[in-house]
Amino acid sequence: MAGENQQAESARDDGAGAEPQREAPAAEVKSEPFFILYHSGPEYVEELRRLSMWVERLLIPVYGEEVTSGAPWCPRWIEHTEAIAYFHGLWLAWQDKTGPKASLTGPSEWHRDHLGPTMTALRNPSGPFAGCKPGAHRAKERPPIEREGSERW
Repeated sequence: MAGENQQAESARDDGAGAEPQREAPAAEVKSEPFFILYHSGPEYVEELRRLSMWVERLLIPVYGEEVTSGAPWCPRWIEHTEAIAYFHGLWLAWQDKTGPKASLTGPSEWHRDHLGPTMTALRNPSGPFAGCKPGAHRAKERPPIEREGSERW
């Protein structure tokens, strides 16, 4: 337990668990939601770096379970866009539920409402890590998208 607390503190000290510093004056507030997949370039790279610190220093060391065929994991999770999206949502919820303005029941709500469902979806045998095995990475193939006429877009 002491090791888990040290890992949690380490993640917070590195800014990975801290409440995001994203508030801007009203005139500068962007209309888009802050979600990692809406960004590109340096903004995306920085958010992915911060997310990676949280996943690798807190989430997996504390909440990662043994890898089995029923609960796959990919150490190259950062190459799975779907996993990035799930982890980012989980991290944003973590910040909301454990930050300085969180209620005393926030951590419990995070575990119940966010951690369990997210990890179940990610580690599902047909989830983003399906086909990945220790030492063997395999990104899932996505279904093709057909568009009739480009004028719709």
